[in-house]
Amino acid sequence: MTMSDWRVHLSPAAMLIIALLPALSGCRRTSALQPPPPPPQVSVITVEPERIALTSEWIATLDGYVNAQIRPQVSGYLIKRNYEEGALVRKGQVLFEVDARPFETALAQARAHLGEMEAQLGKTERDLRRDRPMAEQRAIAQSQLDNDIQANLAAEAAVKSAQAAVETAQLNVGFTKVVSLVDGVAAIATAQIGDLVGPSTLLTTVSQVDPIKAYFPLSEQEYLQVAPTINSRNRKTPWQSGTGLTLVLVDGTVYPRAGSFLAADREIDAKTGTIRISAVFPNPDRTLRPGQYGRVRAETKVRTDALLVPQRAVAELQGTYQVRVVGPDNTIATRTVTPGDRIDSRWIIDRGLEPGARVVVEGPPLRDGTEVKPLPFAPFAPGPNSGH
Repeated sequence: MTMSDWRVHLSPAAMLIIALLPALSGCRRTSALQPPPPPPQVSVITVEPERIALTSEWIATLDGYVNAQIRPQVSGYLIKRNYEEGALVRKGQVLFEVDARPFETALAQARAHLGEMEAQLGKTERDLRRDRPMAEQRAIAQSQLDNDIQANLAAEAAVKSAQAAVETAQLNVGFTKVVSLVDGVAAIATAQIGDLVGPSTLLTTVSQVDPIKAYFPLSEQEYLQVAPTINSRNRKTPWQSGTGLTLVLVDGTVYPRAGSFLAADREIDAKTGTIRISAVFPNPDRTLRPGQYGRVRAETKVRTDALLVPQRAVAELQGTYQVRVVGPDNTIATRTVTPGDRIDSRWIIDRGLEPGARVVVEGPPLRDGTEVKPLPFAPFAPGPNSGH
């Protein structure tokens, strides 16, 4: 039977199916040759143990190492100022002068009175030398000699009193020159020439600023962590001593000279729950001044096995923290982790990761078990799915 004969006996539907068979066969061959889609790309980092110095910061207030309030020790009219305001002064330098004329007059009177008392003493001594032999010979009554002795003792006491008065007058004359008690920077004067001043009058303040102190509060919990070191016999610095303390100024600049721990206050403030700590910083060029604010930074702990991941790799979900890791078979898995301290833009993972784990930093949301193509994470480069 020829093909023509078959066609005669077939129905029109059967003939349509036979005509489409070559086209359907071609479609199956084309579908079998098309490759599957590639796995999605993700950016990963391989976490390895790192040595990290953990730091803490506290708000600090600067103050002079010594602050001496300059007050006159005598009352009188201020007649002279001998220093340049805001300049460096030396210990013993005369800063102000009080009118000394009344005190010089008092000194002269005291010296004159001392002369009188010394003359009186001389008289009693002569009387005593004269009457003693006569009393022994019974030429005069014993009571006369007793009177001479008492007069001589009284004259000696009067001389000593007059000498003390002279010394006091001399001191008062010296006190009319008001001197600096320490080396330091003198403040602007608070009294003017011609003012009537006295021991209660503050003339100026001199602050020793090299070195300079920094005061900052330490919480009670932080204090308990370092209390054994602070209270030890040799009073070591309570933190890592490698680079000392760092001072960050209000404009964000870091003071170039390192400071050191000085002392802890005697009590914890019940209102704030903090204890005051003092540190000391070298200040040879007097850049730092009392009253400045800053932040004191210290290395409080060193971790030698810290595992760090970028903060963007950690997701928070209902109080738990998770990261995605890529396993040896390049499949995604979610891990619950416990984060610790933050270091700039990275987070220390205390629990939940092992060294060598590949942590996903950037990539599309994928279900666990999905196969991916891991690429090294480049912090400043576009992600693999950014479209650029």
